[in-house]
This record gives sequence, C-alpha cells and structure tokens, in this order.
Amino acid sequence: MSREQICRQCGHCCERWGWGQEGSPEDLRPWIEQNREDILQHVTVFLENGKKTGGTGISAGDIPHIMKVRYWQDPSGRPLRHCPFLGRSTEGKAFCKIHDVRPAVCREYAPWNCDDGEYNSVKCLACREKMP
Repeated sequence: MSREQICRQCGHCCERWGWGQEGSPEDLRPWIEQNREDILQHVTVFLENGKKTGGTGISAGDIPHIMKVRYWQDPSGRPLRHCPFLGRSTEGKAFCKIHDVRPAVCREYAPWNCDDGEYNSVKCLACREKMP
C-alpha cells in the first residue's frame, strides 16, 4: 500500500473514526484565539485538577494544565457518535467544515497508511485502488 494517495472524499474514514478521538491541547490554541466556540462546544477537556469541562470553559492559560482532550461531544456534554464537522456537497463528496483548523488527529490520519488492515473496515475507496 502506498504511503501517498489522493483522498476520494468518500467520507468513510470520518464516519467511522471522526469521533471519540483523543486530541492535543495545542489543537485548542487556535480555536481559543479565534474564539471558535462553534468548535470548542464539541470538545471535552480534562484538567490536571480533576475537573472535566467543555472546550468553551477554558482559556489559553488553561492549556498547560490540560491532561486530556476528547473529540466530539454535543453542546450539553454528551459524547457524539459522529463528527459534527463532516459535511457533504450536493455531489455527495465529503468535506470537513473546519478543514483549515481541523485537529492534528484529522490532519495526520490517512487510512491507506494503516499498517494493521484498518483500512479494510473503513471501506475507503482510495484504499481499494491501492490494495495489494
């Protein structure tokens, strides 16, 4: 399987793994600085003092004290079983509504780079083209 591949925008990977992911405190910095409450409302943050809060309840000063970040939740704090930022064009192509500021886990994920065959369960169209 090639390490390089062009995404076909099927959306299968975001549908399957676009939720319940651990994030990085540094992902939050641009969202806080840009006042992106539309994104922060979907984040759960666990602080070193044991406090659990939504992303809208933190500031840049809290970032060094974050122990864990989880994606994605609804605004009331309940975990979501889908990515709230996965959109579909009129042609059915998947796209990320926050592509320019998406978290590292999304930027770095490519199902065709999975070494354990995960791409088989994603049913990624691009992966099928490159399967041995």
